[in-house]
Amino acid sequence: MEYSLTEQQKTIKDLARRVAEERILPVRAELDEKEEFPWGIVKDMADADLFRVFVPEEYDGLGGGCLELCLVVEELSRICSAVAVTYAASALGVLTLLEYGTEAQRRKYLPEIAAGKKLGAFAVTEAQAGSDASAIKTTAEKVDGGYMLNGTKQFITNGGEAELYTVICLTDKARGARGASALLVEKGTPGFSFGKKEKKLGIRSSATRELVFRNCLVPEENLIGKPGLGFVLAMRLFDRSRPGIGSQAVGLAQGALEAAVEYTRQRIQFGRPLISLPVVQDMLAEMATGVEAARALVYAAARTVDSGVKDVTEASCMAKVFASDVAMKVATDAVQLCGGAGYMRDYPVEKMMRDAKITQIYEGSNQVLRNAIAIELRKRKGRRE
Repeated sequence: MEYSLTEQQKTIKDLARRVAEERILPVRAELDEKEEFPWGIVKDMADADLFRVFVPEEYDGLGGGCLELCLVVEELSRICSAVAVTYAASALGVLTLLEYGTEAQRRKYLPEIAAGKKLGAFAVTEAQAGSDASAIKTTAEKVDGGYMLNGTKQFITNGGEAELYTVICLTDKARGARGASALLVEKGTPGFSFGKKEKKLGIRSSATRELVFRNCLVPEENLIGKPGLGFVLAMRLFDRSRPGIGSQAVGLAQGALEAAVEYTRQRIQFGRPLISLPVVQDMLAEMATGVEAARALVYAAARTVDSGVKDVTEASCMAKVFASDVAMKVATDAVQLCGGAGYMRDYPVEKMMRDAKITQIYEGSNQVLRNAIAIELRKRKGRRE
């Protein structure tokens, strides 16, 4: 379909596709098998200036918005979601800094992020605070010279590999979620360490680790925004980042669809290619329609974010929920169409099916986000009355 992309957006999309096909495709199976963090690919993406896409021009970036970021994530995910989420998580780690950080903070950190010399990460999840992010327990007590950070964060993408972490923590425990703040914490800060690298069902080459803070002194100038706004900033961040998860799902689904079409063209059964069988054609048609519908919704949500509209919760949640459900179904159907071969690691669709599942879980499980959509609908009905 025609999505009226600008010439710059088309260039970004084509560049990301070229990096994915030339650099990621030859090693994706090996990265998955070894569960190896893709530092070589990170360098390739940096050399191609992909990390500059989401950083403003005044900090050595290209000044792209949510849609440009989604275009890159989609193309990377078409080949490998694990590499794509490594890239996207770095953007997630600095988006709050981009919107609410001081000029000094931006000047200090963003140029190196844009150059791909350092990766970012975002840390809110804890053992008892997953879908309910307001249940965080990590504290940051105000002391002379800054904040004394104590606690743990769980399931942090890019954990242990990133150099810069945006950490949501309680600076006023008595106020609960209203006492949360956002702190920038650099890797190597005394008192900051990492747990073991998690072994996952999918996105295996992406690093997922626990962050451990034990009397970790964070300078006062590393506070993002005002004290007590951390939870609000986190929720605003997710409203603007969820189309990125949707684009990950779209790219993965597109890759699975292409693999299924290619296989059914070549596989001969009953004396003819599988793709000539009506039941197979029906499945492929439904898969293709789902992918295109998801893409349209994700692009629309991304453009809504970029338009500056204040309330984008409903649009971003819809994009993430719909696209991730499509990805799971398309990847599963691709395995089915490829039969026994599709179940084997020699074919990419089994990896895609494993990778697809997480898109229904992180940055808000689809069940929780459906509830968020319903709440927005209630608000809308109330306003009309």
